[in-house]
Amino acid sequence: MSKETLLNVKNLHVDFHTYAGEVKAIRDVNFDLKKGETLAIVGESGSGKSVTTKTLIGLNAKNAEISGEILYQGRDLTQLTESEWTKVRGNDIAMIFQDPMTSLDPTMRIGMQIAEPILIHEKISKKEALDRALQLMKDVGIPNAEEHINDYPHQWSGGMRQRAVIAIALAANPQVLIADEPTTALDVTIQAQILQLMKKIQKERESSIIFITHDLGVVAGMADRVAVMYAGKIVEYGTVDEVFYYPQHPYTWGLLNSMPTTDTESGSLQSIPGTPPDLLHPPKGDAFAARNAFALDIDHEEQPPFFKVSDTHYAATWLLDERAPKVDVPEKIKARWDRWEKMKGAN
Repeated sequence: MSKETLLNVKNLHVDFHTYAGEVKAIRDVNFDLKKGETLAIVGESGSGKSVTTKTLIGLNAKNAEISGEILYQGRDLTQLTESEWTKVRGNDIAMIFQDPMTSLDPTMRIGMQIAEPILIHEKISKKEALDRALQLMKDVGIPNAEEHINDYPHQWSGGMRQRAVIAIALAANPQVLIADEPTTALDVTIQAQILQLMKKIQKERESSIIFITHDLGVVAGMADRVAVMYAGKIVEYGTVDEVFYYPQHPYTWGLLNSMPTTDTESGSLQSIPGTPPDLLHPPKGDAFAARNAFALDIDHEEQPPFFKVSDTHYAATWLLDERAPKVDVPEKIKARWDRWEKMKGAN
């Protein structure tokens, strides 16, 4: 039985009008999100991950021009007015921001910051909202919550502030949580605690999560499906196992090759050469062609369509075209394929 689709993004384009010209930040992005699943969107800085999620929650700058559809339970969010967004934001879709110190109000007590979305979306008293805030503080693992409900953000550690940000996002019980690199500013031990907390909350509340990150190690433990973004486009998507163990796009190969594992030898990590293209003037063909050691002539002339790898796995690379020459896949990726085949055989 297939899960209910909560969110469906169709042909999304986001352009920013600047003094230098029109920045084509998001270029024809399509994906969906099902109830209770975690979709990870991964890619380098500047690939369009955060612009995509800000568009999903109506927080883009005023110079943004949006086209396409964002259907939440059949309602197109791109058509909402700001007053309509106020009812959706926090109540249906909430966001956990990257840096808790800048997303928390330094002049407001933390308990009140958690209670604020409850007061906005529900007709209850301030005392009732604060009681709910106290319970949320306990739910996200803040010790001795009664003693700390009146603290200010500067009195808390980074990990505790991130828990407060998660509590704020959960306050109005949204169905969709967008987590924009929520562990970037934290050390590894605290990162693990926050990720474990998010998985626990998701299971308890049956919420859906869009997880934005450049850290593929985080994705392996969090995601059900993965969308790989480059230069404002999704270039590969599939289940987490398919993208990790059977990747098809050279950009995904590059991301995986630059990720350390327990088998990585000192000095063996490989970076992707070059830099992402200027989206004021996007390339004519495949945006990754200039950095792609496996690029074909057509990559410089025409954008590749999505080629079907399986019912759940697609990649936009001309290497999957039946006319393309056979490519010698990097040895590390071959090793992943071998591991994937063994895993499938064991099942």
